[in-house]
Amino acid sequence: MKNFFLWIVLVLFSGDIYAIDTQDSLSATLYNLIDNKATYVHKKEKRLSEIKNMLDVPDLSIEQEYNINKQLFEEYKTYISDSAIYYGRKNLKIALELGNKHQLAETRLTLASSYSIAGMFIESLELLRSIEKESLTYQLKVDYYDNFKLLYSYYAHNNSYTYGYKAKSERYRDSLLKLLDTSSTQYKIVYSEKLCDHDRLKEAKEILLTLLNQSEEENHERAVLAYALANVYKKENNIEMQKKYYTISAISDIKNNIKENASLQALATVLYDTGEIENAYQCIKSSMEDAIFCNARLRTFEVSKIFPIIDSAYQEKTLKQREELKHFLLLISILSVFLIIALVFVYRQMKKVARIRRKLHQSNLKLSDVNSNLKETNDKLKAVNLQFSALNVELSEANQIKEAYIGHFLDLCSTYINKLQKFQNNLNRKVMENKQEDLYKMLRSNEMVENELKELYDNFDHIFLHLYPNFIEEFNALLQEEEKFVLKANELLNVELRIFALIRLGITDSSKIADFLHYSTNTIYSYRTRVRNKAAVPRQEFENLVMKIGSISQ
Repeated sequence: MKNFFLWIVLVLFSGDIYAIDTQDSLSATLYNLIDNKATYVHKKEKRLSEIKNMLDVPDLSIEQEYNINKQLFEEYKTYISDSAIYYGRKNLKIALELGNKHQLAETRLTLASSYSIAGMFIESLELLRSIEKESLTYQLKVDYYDNFKLLYSYYAHNNSYTYGYKAKSERYRDSLLKLLDTSSTQYKIVYSEKLCDHDRLKEAKEILLTLLNQSEEENHERAVLAYALANVYKKENNIEMQKKYYTISAISDIKNNIKENASLQALATVLYDTGEIENAYQCIKSSMEDAIFCNARLRTFEVSKIFPIIDSAYQEKTLKQREELKHFLLLISILSVFLIIALVFVYRQMKKVARIRRKLHQSNLKLSDVNSNLKETNDKLKAVNLQFSALNVELSEANQIKEAYIGHFLDLCSTYINKLQKFQNNLNRKVMENKQEDLYKMLRSNEMVENELKELYDNFDHIFLHLYPNFIEEFNALLQEEEKFVLKANELLNVELRIFALIRLGITDSSKIADFLHYSTNTIYSYRTRVRNKAAVPRQEFENLVMKIGSISQ
């Protein structure tokens, strides 16, 4: 039950933990990018330099110059507004010279957008009003309505009386929505903005989240989508989601060198409201630098309203931290004095302890020597005792073997004397009876020798197994499973087992074993080698282990 409740708690809070971890990761990325903005600026300047070099190509046509200026305008549009205006005006002059109505309308629209960014609203309005809407192509008409929408939206932000301008912006937005393809990304972004203005936040969120999830590249569109989504969460008063998506937008802006941005300023405001003064200051400072760099008057005006507040709070916090630092330094100084006194005391105590330790060490060395000597003596005594024990065991075993075999030897000697006497009597009788042919047969026959050898080996087997009743089982335990010996019916030992029985009794010389078993020395060696190869234990240890098989039966 306890684990069940723990699982419930983890499920409930895992989402929040993941969100915090994600936000921390995003924030770390953002602040790292802010510290390294110069890297991206360098790449941008390199790109601009490459395009500008194209203007130095000899015999450049006016149309080619127009296209290069157009590229430069697009690069500068959200980077440095003054430069964008400069190249826009150059293209406006070229369009007038060429008398190309399409290029003239195109240039006026692009230049009007730069005027709006730079806060030159009157100039932007004049340019837009000079355009004949009816003669525009579809894309230029889209740009026309979009420019009016942005112009009145920017102007509304820059004036205390906003209702009229905001309403005009919304009317142009509606005209733009009617014109755009409903499946296009631009339509969905503009429509989500309208939904947000009408507090249809759930629908707006769904559209923006879908578009953002489909946006894989870190481009300006991703920054716009994340910023719009953060604004939806702002209406919901969801602080954490605002932070997340303003951060995503700011990251994309920095990577794409979008100096005319609103995400850093918006993020700074949220951070300030949640008490994250240092991070808020870092964001608003970067936002102010971007606005000044870009010469975006609207952004500069917006940032200038919040910058002093955050800067004041940051300075106040910095001052407070300095005061706290002074107190900590004073406290550390006092503690340092006590620490020095304590170190002196400890040093004196350590010297005393060192003297005592030296004396103890010397005593320990002496005791260690005594202990070593005692240990060495004990080891020698143990070794001697072990030797005596082993010797006693060997002597006891040897005595028992001798006793057993002496008894059987005497019995065999008596039996063989009787057999020899009987054999002699048979020979005498054959001679007396003059049965020379029978006498020759008896003398040439091996039957008697073979019978005696068989009886000898049977006696040996009986005596040995009487002394070592478990020899066969223990010997088989030293062999591989498939190589174990299985004896025939009425068979006590076979040749191989008899060879190793003699080795167990201490007869290890192959020639002596050969004499006893009436085999050649090479045959005995072959038997020993073949059995060793069947061993389940290391070959070189096999015969030593055979010598240790069993104990003599009492």
